[in-house]
Amino acid sequence: MNKSGFQPSLKGRALRLLSQREHSRLELERKLKPFEETPGELAEALDFLQAKDFINEQRVVESVVNNRSRKLGASRVRQELQAKGLPAEAIAEAVQEMRGTELARAQEVWRKKFGEPPADQAARLKQVRFLVSRGFAPEVVRKVVSGAEDF
Repeated sequence: MNKSGFQPSLKGRALRLLSQREHSRLELERKLKPFEETPGELAEALDFLQAKDFINEQRVVESVVNNRSRKLGASRVRQELQAKGLPAEAIAEAVQEMRGTELARAQEVWRKKFGEPPADQAARLKQVRFLVSRGFAPEVVRKVVSGAEDF
C-alpha cells in the first residue's frame, strides 16, 4: 500500500499485470482474487477486459510457445499451457505444430549445452536426462544423443 492510501482497482491491477506479459484469465483470477472486495467484482472486471481483447487466450498460447519452445520440448510447453488454464484445443494445436520442429530444437539445445558426443555411458545418460527433463520426446532424444557423432 502506498503512502496516499490509494488502492488500484481490479482492472488497474489486471492491466498492470497484462502490461508485463500476456496472462490467461485463470492466471489473473488467481493473482487478483485476494484483492476482490465484493463477490463478482473480479469476474465483472475480467469480463470487461476480455470483451476489450486485453485478455486473449490465443495470444497467451502464442506468447508461451514463442518464448519457451526454443529451450523446451513440446511436452514441457504443454504442461505450462495447461497450468495457465488455456483451452485444450488451443494447447493441442500448438503442441502439434511444435512436434514438427522438435528434432531441430532438441539438437540446438543439445549443441549449446554439450556440443560433443558423449565420451562414455555416464555422459550419455547425463545428456539423455537433460533433454528429457526439458520435455523433448524420448525418440527425439535418442536420435539427438545417438546422432551426436554426426555433428
